[in-house]
Amino acid sequence: MEESLTGVTPGETAPRAVPPGAAPSGEGPPAVTVRYWAAARAAAGCAEETFRGGTVGEVLDSARAAHSDEPRFDKVLSICSLLLGEQPIGSRSPADVAVAEGDVVEVLPPFAGGTDV
Repeated sequence: MEESLTGVTPGETAPRAVPPGAAPSGEGPPAVTVRYWAAARAAAGCAEETFRGGTVGEVLDSARAAHSDEPRFDKVLSICSLLLGEQPIGSRSPADVAVAEGDVVEVLPPFAGGTDV
């Protein structure tokens, strides 16, 4: 099967970011802002992005897909603490944490040392 210039096979839909400042359109999962801090920001190449997903896990999967060309991104993301709004996700699986339209997921890498990414 032929791939387009975007790397997506015709007929498939790639996870994609909602452009900053753009109003989400259409039906589907909620639009959630992902904010990156420190090493996560460096790996993502931006401070924040918006993705669609029904859970934190789905939103982060979309972020991983969007940054699949940056090998450090997944490694950094795997060691980060996550907040949904002001609440830590803690030991809960991101796949089990539901999100709503307009939620913000904060991606916080370790900042006191001890991990080499």
